[in-house]
Amino acid sequence: MDECMQQNLLNPTPQSVHVDLKLKAKIYQESKKIWRVALPSIISRVTSFATIVVTQSFIGHINSTHLAAYALVQTLIVRFVNGIVIGMSSATETLCGQAYGAKQHHMMGIFLQRSWLVDLVSLTLLLPLFVFATPIFLALGEDEAIAASAGYISLWFIPFVYSIVFALTIQMYLQAQQKNMVVAWLSAAQLAIHVPLSWLLVTVMDLGVAGAMCALCVSSWLVVAGEFVYIFGGWCHHSWTGFTMAAFHDIIPVVKLSISSGVMLCLELWYYAILVLLAGYMKNAQVSISAFSICLNVSGLEFMISMGMMGAAIVRVANELGAGDAAATRFSIKVVMATSVVIGAVFWILCLIFGSKLGYLFTRDEDVVVAVAGLSLLLAFTLLLNAIYPVLSGVAIGAGLQSKVAIISFVCFYAIGLPIGAVLGYVVHLQAKGIWIGMMSGVVTQTLALCYMTWKTEWDEQVLIASARLKRWHLKSGEENQHHNSDNHS
Repeated sequence: MDECMQQNLLNPTPQSVHVDLKLKAKIYQESKKIWRVALPSIISRVTSFATIVVTQSFIGHINSTHLAAYALVQTLIVRFVNGIVIGMSSATETLCGQAYGAKQHHMMGIFLQRSWLVDLVSLTLLLPLFVFATPIFLALGEDEAIAASAGYISLWFIPFVYSIVFALTIQMYLQAQQKNMVVAWLSAAQLAIHVPLSWLLVTVMDLGVAGAMCALCVSSWLVVAGEFVYIFGGWCHHSWTGFTMAAFHDIIPVVKLSISSGVMLCLELWYYAILVLLAGYMKNAQVSISAFSICLNVSGLEFMISMGMMGAAIVRVANELGAGDAAATRFSIKVVMATSVVIGAVFWILCLIFGSKLGYLFTRDEDVVVAVAGLSLLLAFTLLLNAIYPVLSGVAIGAGLQSKVAIISFVCFYAIGLPIGAVLGYVVHLQAKGIWIGMMSGVVTQTLALCYMTWKTEWDEQVLIASARLKRWHLKSGEENQHHNSDNHS
């Protein structure tokens, strides 16, 4: 028996060679579909996030108080609000992806308009967080000078977060139909404009914080303007048929799905925000906040790549479920997961090699640089984990399983991660390093739970659920109505 096995390994049969070639061809074709969505998404997310990091870098070279204030606003208030907006918008990915897979193209424009209504109302209700940022941070016990600067910076973020509503939802709408390359080009143009504009306003014209934030707002709205031109200009004629009152139909079920999506992603984004807040109570709050924020932004940049892979997972899972193919859904999950892990491993190695020098990209303060270097090893393993759990979350969003992920995130992050971080940071006196270890504990447990959930999901059953959802929310297109009327006349 052993000799036969060895012989087969040494001299594979034509049948086994054919199977291997067929598998490689399937992987290649699936990879093409994944990267067609992931690459533009990665480019757009990385460049968009890079504008925030560039702004932080310009502000950090003004003085450390403004750097800490920007870190507080961006990591606490903006993350908090973005968590809601991104989460509420993720319902657009589920619905548009499944509608495209089921060839209900006209419904995609309706779902996009519904998401604008839900997101704009949600964001407007959250504006007091920006207006009253200074008293909020003072009530939380933050340093008075940092809180005062944060109150000024937060007002500048208001036009920025409104641009996020349109930029995010349009990107989700376009990537569901594999037309998001235009978003990648617009985002790359945004960064190309943002850097020299920031230099002009901050360095040449010496406008300080106001100049840096003005550059951020201008560059972010340029992307939205370009997206509007693309959609309204006729490049999405199958999925965009103009503004319609149908966007107000079935708005409550969309709100319910949006809320479950919002809770799922908010629990993840707020988790990091609370950890930064804990860093603000350390002995040297300014250094702790700055170092923690720098590491989170480095992690965030890599996380944008993972979000691109997450977008690919959402689209591929939603498309295949909408098309009624459970086997293709399972295969897509395996390929996108393997691809993302390889990318994470590369960043893990790079951070291990260059982690001690990261701080110099953001500040000249040696204390902050040393604090960042002390967190670099933990940051490296965080980058590795970042490549896994966002993709699993994307699988859940594509299938409409957001509520289950929300429960998992709450338990892992808030019942496990935060208590461990607080104990290690304050009781064991590991400071920022202890908080980061706690953060990783929550991420590790969430990753394991999501792996188990994905493994146990019955994808044949999810196909039936997706089909029922699309039938329930389906509205006839103009062509279908005309066909129906002609049948009645005949």
